[in-house]
Amino acid sequence: MMLARVADSLYWIGRYLERAEHLSRVSAVMLNAALDRADLAGEATQMALAALGDSKPGRLALPVESARALALDREREGSVVVSLSRARENARQVRDQITTEVWERLNMLYLRVVDVRANRAFNADAPGFLQETIADLHLVMGAVGATMSHGEGWRFMGAGTHIERAQLMARLLKVHFDKSLQPAADDHLALVTLLRMACALEPYLRVYTADVAARHILEFLLFNEEFPRSIRFSTGCIEDHLGHLARGREGYCGEPLRLAGRLNARLAYAVVEDVEAMGAGALLATVESECATIHQALHDTFIDYPLESRLPA
Repeated sequence: MMLARVADSLYWIGRYLERAEHLSRVSAVMLNAALDRADLAGEATQMALAALGDSKPGRLALPVESARALALDREREGSVVVSLSRARENARQVRDQITTEVWERLNMLYLRVVDVRANRAFNADAPGFLQETIADLHLVMGAVGATMSHGEGWRFMGAGTHIERAQLMARLLKVHFDKSLQPAADDHLALVTLLRMACALEPYLRVYTADVAARHILEFLLFNEEFPRSIRFSTGCIEDHLGHLARGREGYCGEPLRLAGRLNARLAYAVVEDVEAMGAGALLATVESECATIHQALHDTFIDYPLESRLPA
Protein backbone atom coordinates (compact mmCIF):
# COMPACT_ATOMS: atom_id res chain seq x y z
CA MET A 1 0.00 0.00 0.00
CA MET A 2 1.33 3.43 -0.94
CA LEU A 3 2.30 5.94 1.75
CA ALA A 4 -0.21 8.74 2.19
CA ARG A 5 2.34 11.50 1.57
CA VAL A 6 3.44 9.80 -1.66
CA ALA A 7 -0.15 9.47 -2.86
CA ASP A 8 -0.76 13.13 -2.02
CA SER A 9 2.29 14.32 -4.00
CA LEU A 10 1.42 12.22 -7.05
CA TYR A 11 -2.20 13.37 -6.96
CA TRP A 12 -1.14 17.02 -6.90
CA ILE A 13 1.41 16.55 -9.66
CA GLY A 14 -1.51 15.51 -11.87
CA ARG A 15 -3.57 18.52 -10.83
CA TYR A 16 -0.80 21.08 -11.22
CA LEU A 17 0.29 19.82 -14.64
CA GLU A 18 -3.29 19.94 -15.92
CA ARG A 19 -3.76 23.43 -14.48
CA ALA A 20 -0.57 24.71 -16.10
CA GLU A 21 -1.55 23.26 -19.49
CA HIS A 22 -5.05 24.74 -19.31
CA LEU A 23 -3.81 28.22 -18.36
CA SER A 24 -1.16 28.16 -21.07
CA ARG A 25 -3.73 27.26 -23.71
CA VAL A 26 -6.31 29.81 -22.52
CA SER A 27 -3.62 32.51 -22.52
CA ALA A 28 -2.52 31.59 -26.05
CA VAL A 29 -6.13 31.72 -27.30
CA MET A 30 -6.59 35.15 -25.72
CA LEU A 31 -3.63 36.46 -27.68
CA ASN A 32 -4.85 34.89 -30.92
CA ALA A 33 -8.31 36.40 -30.40
CA ALA A 34 -6.72 39.84 -30.43
CA LEU A 35 -5.61 39.16 -34.01
CA ASP A 36 -9.05 37.98 -35.16
CA ARG A 37 -11.12 40.94 -33.99
CA ALA A 38 -10.48 43.82 -31.59
CA ASP A 39 -13.74 43.58 -29.63
CA LEU A 40 -13.39 39.78 -29.40
CA ALA A 41 -10.01 40.19 -27.71
CA GLY A 42 -11.53 42.02 -24.75
CA GLU A 43 -14.45 39.61 -24.55
CA ALA A 44 -12.13 36.58 -24.63
CA THR A 45 -9.96 38.10 -21.91
CA GLN A 46 -12.93 38.82 -19.67
CA MET A 47 -14.36 35.32 -20.12
CA ALA A 48 -11.04 33.59 -19.62
CA LEU A 49 -10.29 35.46 -16.41
CA ALA A 50 -13.82 34.89 -15.10
CA ALA A 51 -13.51 31.17 -15.83
CA LEU A 52 -10.23 31.09 -13.93
CA GLY A 53 -11.79 32.64 -10.86
CA ASP A 54 -10.65 36.24 -11.20
CA SER A 55 -13.04 38.25 -9.05
CA LYS A 56 -12.13 41.45 -10.94
CA PRO A 57 -11.62 40.35 -14.54
CA GLY A 58 -11.54 43.91 -15.83
CA ARG A 59 -8.43 44.93 -13.94
CA LEU A 60 -6.07 43.91 -16.77
CA ALA A 61 -6.91 45.92 -19.87
CA LEU A 62 -4.82 44.22 -22.55
CA PRO A 63 -4.82 40.53 -23.50
CA VAL A 64 -1.02 40.45 -23.46
CA GLU A 65 -0.97 41.78 -19.89
CA SER A 66 -3.50 39.17 -18.81
CA ALA A 67 -1.58 36.40 -20.57
CA ARG A 68 1.69 37.48 -18.96
CA ALA A 69 0.09 37.47 -15.51
CA LEU A 70 -1.47 34.03 -16.05
CA ALA A 71 1.82 32.62 -17.28
CA LEU A 72 4.64 34.27 -15.33
CA ASP A 73 3.25 36.09 -12.27
CA ARG A 74 4.82 34.33 -9.28
CA GLU A 75 2.45 36.14 -6.92
CA ARG A 76 -0.70 34.97 -8.70
CA GLU A 77 -2.21 31.80 -7.25
CA GLY A 78 -2.51 29.16 -9.93
CA SER A 79 -0.38 30.85 -12.60
CA VAL A 80 1.59 28.62 -14.95
CA VAL A 81 4.90 29.32 -13.22
CA VAL A 82 3.40 28.70 -9.76
CA SER A 83 1.69 25.48 -10.89
CA LEU A 84 4.89 24.16 -12.47
CA SER A 85 6.92 25.09 -9.40
CA ARG A 86 4.54 23.12 -7.19
CA ALA A 87 4.40 20.17 -9.57
CA ARG A 88 8.19 20.05 -9.67
CA GLU A 89 8.49 20.28 -5.88
CA ASN A 90 6.01 17.43 -5.43
CA ALA A 91 7.91 15.41 -8.03
CA ARG A 92 11.17 16.05 -6.19
CA GLN A 93 9.65 14.66 -2.99
CA VAL A 94 8.62 11.42 -4.74
CA ARG A 95 11.54 11.17 -7.14
CA ASP A 96 11.73 7.41 -6.57
CA GLN A 97 8.12 6.97 -7.67
CA ILE A 98 8.42 8.61 -11.10
CA THR A 99 10.69 7.73 -14.02
CA THR A 100 13.80 9.58 -15.09
CA GLU A 101 12.04 10.60 -18.30
CA VAL A 102 9.20 12.27 -16.40
CA TRP A 103 11.54 14.02 -13.99
CA GLU A 104 13.87 15.32 -16.71
CA ARG A 105 11.08 16.70 -18.91
CA LEU A 106 9.36 18.38 -15.95
CA ASN A 107 12.61 19.77 -14.59
CA MET A 108 13.64 21.23 -17.96
CA LEU A 109 10.25 22.88 -18.36
CA TYR A 110 10.39 24.29 -14.83
CA LEU A 111 13.89 25.71 -15.40
CA ARG A 112 12.73 27.37 -18.63
CA VAL A 113 9.77 29.21 -17.09
CA VAL A 114 11.67 30.37 -13.98
CA ASP A 115 14.74 31.48 -15.93
CA VAL A 116 15.56 35.20 -15.75
CA ARG A 117 15.21 35.29 -19.55
CA ALA A 118 11.61 34.00 -19.49
CA ASN A 119 10.07 37.48 -19.41
CA ARG A 120 12.29 38.56 -22.29
CA ALA A 121 11.28 35.48 -24.29
CA PHE A 122 7.60 36.16 -23.55
CA ASN A 123 7.90 39.79 -24.66
CA ALA A 124 9.65 38.78 -27.87
CA ASP A 125 7.09 36.12 -28.88
CA ALA A 126 4.30 35.55 -26.37
CA PRO A 127 2.27 33.07 -28.51
CA GLY A 128 5.43 31.11 -29.30
CA PHE A 129 6.43 31.01 -25.63
CA LEU A 130 3.01 29.70 -24.61
CA GLN A 131 2.83 27.14 -27.43
CA GLU A 132 6.27 25.85 -26.48
CA THR A 133 5.11 25.54 -22.87
CA ILE A 134 2.04 23.57 -23.96
CA ALA A 135 4.19 21.29 -26.13
CA ASP A 136 6.58 20.67 -23.22
CA LEU A 137 3.67 19.87 -20.91
CA HIS A 138 2.38 17.36 -23.45
CA LEU A 139 5.81 15.75 -23.44
CA VAL A 140 5.69 15.47 -19.64
CA MET A 141 2.20 13.98 -19.70
CA GLY A 142 3.19 11.65 -22.52
CA ALA A 143 6.20 10.48 -20.52
CA VAL A 144 3.91 9.79 -17.56
CA GLY A 145 1.69 7.53 -19.63
CA ALA A 146 4.46 5.87 -21.64
CA THR A 147 7.16 5.25 -19.00
CA MET A 148 5.46 4.89 -15.60
CA SER A 149 3.90 1.64 -14.46
CA HIS A 150 0.12 1.98 -14.45
CA GLY A 151 -0.19 1.10 -10.80
CA GLU A 152 -1.32 3.03 -7.75
CA GLY A 153 0.95 6.02 -8.34
CA TRP A 154 -0.21 6.47 -11.92
CA ARG A 155 -3.82 6.11 -10.76
CA PHE A 156 -3.44 8.91 -8.20
CA MET A 157 -1.90 11.16 -10.84
CA GLY A 158 -4.71 10.29 -13.27
CA ALA A 159 -7.40 11.02 -10.68
CA GLY A 160 -5.82 14.40 -9.98
CA THR A 161 -5.56 15.22 -13.67
CA HIS A 162 -9.20 14.45 -14.45
CA ILE A 163 -10.69 16.06 -11.34
CA GLU A 164 -8.81 19.24 -12.24
CA ARG A 165 -9.80 18.97 -15.90
CA ALA A 166 -13.50 18.45 -15.15
CA GLN A 167 -13.56 21.45 -12.81
CA LEU A 168 -11.72 23.73 -15.22
CA MET A 169 -13.95 22.72 -18.13
CA ALA A 170 -17.09 23.20 -16.04
CA ARG A 171 -15.98 26.71 -15.10
CA LEU A 172 -15.15 27.57 -18.69
CA LEU A 173 -18.51 26.34 -19.98
CA LYS A 174 -20.40 27.99 -17.15
CA VAL A 175 -19.00 31.40 -18.05
CA HIS A 176 -20.13 30.95 -21.67
CA PHE A 177 -23.49 29.27 -21.11
CA ASP A 178 -24.76 30.64 -17.83
CA LYS A 179 -28.00 32.53 -18.46
CA SER A 180 -26.51 35.79 -17.25
CA LEU A 181 -23.90 35.58 -20.03
CA GLN A 182 -26.06 33.92 -22.68
CA PRO A 183 -25.64 36.64 -25.37
CA ALA A 184 -22.01 35.59 -25.79
CA ALA A 185 -23.18 32.15 -26.87
CA ASP A 186 -24.72 33.62 -30.04
CA ASP A 187 -21.45 35.02 -31.40
CA HIS A 188 -19.77 32.74 -33.95
CA LEU A 189 -16.22 33.90 -33.20
CA ALA A 190 -16.85 33.69 -29.46
CA LEU A 191 -17.96 30.08 -29.90
CA VAL A 192 -14.87 29.27 -31.96
CA THR A 193 -12.75 30.88 -29.24
CA LEU A 194 -14.45 28.69 -26.65
CA LEU A 195 -13.65 25.57 -28.69
CA ARG A 196 -10.03 26.65 -28.97
CA MET A 197 -9.80 27.25 -25.24
CA ALA A 198 -11.10 23.71 -24.73
CA CYS A 199 -8.62 22.35 -27.33
CA ALA A 200 -11.72 21.06 -29.12
CA LEU A 201 -12.04 22.90 -32.43
CA GLU A 202 -10.81 20.13 -34.75
CA PRO A 203 -12.47 17.23 -32.85
CA TYR A 204 -15.75 19.20 -32.80
CA LEU A 205 -15.62 19.93 -36.55
CA ARG A 206 -15.04 16.24 -37.28
CA VAL A 207 -18.33 15.45 -35.54
CA TYR A 208 -20.51 18.44 -36.51
CA THR A 209 -18.65 19.66 -39.64
CA ALA A 210 -18.88 23.47 -39.97
CA ASP A 211 -22.07 23.84 -37.92
CA VAL A 212 -20.67 25.87 -35.03
CA ALA A 213 -23.72 26.16 -32.78
CA ALA A 214 -23.94 26.76 -29.04
CA ARG A 215 -26.19 23.72 -28.51
CA HIS A 216 -23.82 21.36 -30.29
CA ILE A 217 -20.78 22.74 -28.44
CA LEU A 218 -22.47 22.28 -25.11
CA GLU A 219 -23.44 18.72 -26.02
CA PHE A 220 -19.94 17.89 -27.28
CA LEU A 221 -17.99 19.32 -24.34
CA LEU A 222 -20.40 17.92 -21.76
CA PHE A 223 -21.36 14.48 -23.04
CA ASN A 224 -18.97 13.19 -25.71
CA GLU A 225 -17.47 9.93 -24.42
CA GLU A 226 -14.53 9.87 -26.85
CA PHE A 227 -13.14 13.40 -26.62
CA PRO A 228 -10.56 13.41 -23.78
CA ARG A 229 -11.39 16.93 -22.64
CA SER A 230 -15.13 16.53 -22.35
CA ILE A 231 -16.54 16.47 -18.85
CA ARG A 232 -18.16 13.07 -19.48
CA PHE A 233 -14.80 11.58 -20.48
CA SER A 234 -13.15 12.96 -17.33
CA THR A 235 -15.85 11.72 -14.97
CA GLY A 236 -15.51 8.24 -16.50
CA CYS A 237 -11.75 8.34 -15.92
CA ILE A 238 -12.21 9.53 -12.33
CA GLU A 239 -14.53 6.61 -11.60
CA ASP A 240 -12.13 4.18 -13.30
CA HIS A 241 -9.08 5.40 -11.37
CA LEU A 242 -10.89 5.38 -8.03
CA GLY A 243 -12.34 1.95 -8.77
CA HIS A 244 -8.85 0.53 -9.21
CA LEU A 245 -7.58 2.30 -6.10
CA ALA A 246 -10.46 0.87 -4.05
CA ARG A 247 -9.64 -2.74 -4.91
CA GLY A 248 -8.54 -4.60 -1.81
CA ARG A 249 -9.70 -1.72 0.37
CA GLU A 250 -13.45 -2.32 0.22
CA GLY A 251 -13.86 -1.85 3.95
CA TYR A 252 -12.93 1.82 4.02
CA CYS A 253 -12.47 3.24 0.50
CA GLY A 254 -15.97 3.17 -0.92
CA GLU A 255 -16.99 6.81 -0.47
CA PRO A 256 -14.81 8.42 -3.19
CA LEU A 257 -15.86 5.73 -5.66
CA ARG A 258 -19.55 6.13 -4.75
CA LEU A 259 -19.37 9.89 -5.34
CA ALA A 260 -17.48 9.48 -8.61
CA GLY A 261 -19.98 6.87 -9.82
CA ARG A 262 -22.90 9.15 -8.99
CA LEU A 263 -21.39 12.06 -10.93
CA ASN A 264 -20.52 9.86 -13.90
CA ALA A 265 -24.02 8.38 -13.97
CA ARG A 266 -25.53 11.87 -13.81
CA LEU A 267 -23.74 12.76 -17.05
CA ALA A 268 -24.09 9.34 -18.67
CA TYR A 269 -27.89 9.48 -18.57
CA ALA A 270 -28.40 13.20 -19.19
CA VAL A 271 -29.31 14.63 -22.58
CA VAL A 272 -28.77 18.11 -23.92
CA GLU A 273 -32.54 18.81 -23.97
CA ASP A 274 -32.67 18.39 -20.20
CA VAL A 275 -29.71 20.73 -19.80
CA GLU A 276 -31.38 23.36 -21.96
CA ALA A 277 -34.60 23.06 -19.98
CA MET A 278 -33.01 23.48 -16.55
CA GLY A 279 -30.20 25.79 -17.66
CA ALA A 280 -26.63 24.74 -18.30
CA GLY A 281 -25.37 26.77 -15.35
CA ALA A 282 -27.11 24.54 -12.82
CA LEU A 283 -25.60 21.31 -14.16
CA LEU A 284 -22.14 22.83 -14.54
CA ALA A 285 -22.25 24.18 -10.99
CA THR A 286 -23.20 20.68 -9.82
CA VAL A 287 -20.24 19.17 -11.69
CA GLU A 288 -17.87 21.68 -10.14
CA SER A 289 -19.17 21.17 -6.59
CA GLU A 290 -19.27 17.37 -6.86
CA CYS A 291 -15.69 17.29 -8.14
CA ALA A 292 -14.73 19.29 -5.05
CA THR A 293 -16.61 16.75 -2.91
CA ILE A 294 -14.79 13.85 -4.60
CA HIS A 295 -11.48 15.61 -4.00
CA GLN A 296 -12.26 15.97 -0.31
CA ALA A 297 -13.42 12.36 -0.01
CA LEU A 298 -10.26 11.14 -1.74
CA HIS A 299 -8.14 13.23 0.61
CA ASP A 300 -9.97 11.99 3.71
CA THR A 301 -9.83 8.37 2.56
CA PHE A 302 -6.31 7.97 1.20
CA ILE A 303 -4.26 10.81 2.66
CA ASP A 304 -5.50 12.43 5.85
CA TYR A 305 -7.14 9.52 7.65
CA PRO A 306 -6.93 8.54 11.35
CA LEU A 307 -4.40 5.76 11.83
CA GLU A 308 -6.67 3.71 14.05
CA SER A 309 -9.15 3.32 11.17
CA ARG A 310 -6.56 1.21 9.30
CA LEU A 311 -5.51 -1.01 12.20
CA PRO A 312 -6.97 -4.51 12.43
CA ALA A 313 -9.74 -4.91 14.98
